Amino acid sequence: MSAWVYVVTVLAVVANAGIAVADVAGARFVLANSAEVGVAAKWIPWLAALKGAGAAGLVLGLAGAGAVGVAAGAGLVLFFLGAVLAHVRARVLHNIAFPVAYLALACAALTAALVRV
Repeated sequence: MSAWVYVVTVLAVVANAGIAVADVAGARFVLANSAEVGVAAKWIPWLAALKGAGAAGLVLGLAGAGAVGVAAGAGLVLFFLGAVLAHVRARVLHNIAFPVAYLALACAALTAALVRV
């Protein structure tokens, strides 16, 4: 299997685990961004759990549970599609590059998971 499959998946795992930790830690930029797009602070731990579950699912996919990796990749794609839409709906476009980048990484991880299955 090509190295890109592993590289993309590991990047997606690190990015999603990192932002999940920032969410749980209540990082100032997370709270500010969430408020700006209209996401209540009480939702942040739940959103962090989804990101963490996606990262864990991608790891399981690398470990051989291909269907779990595909489900995790698909879940992350839907999650970050929702994040992009939240930015557009709230007309918060000055930092839309961040959810778009996470969405692109999730799409790449989903593609990699599908290649592994």
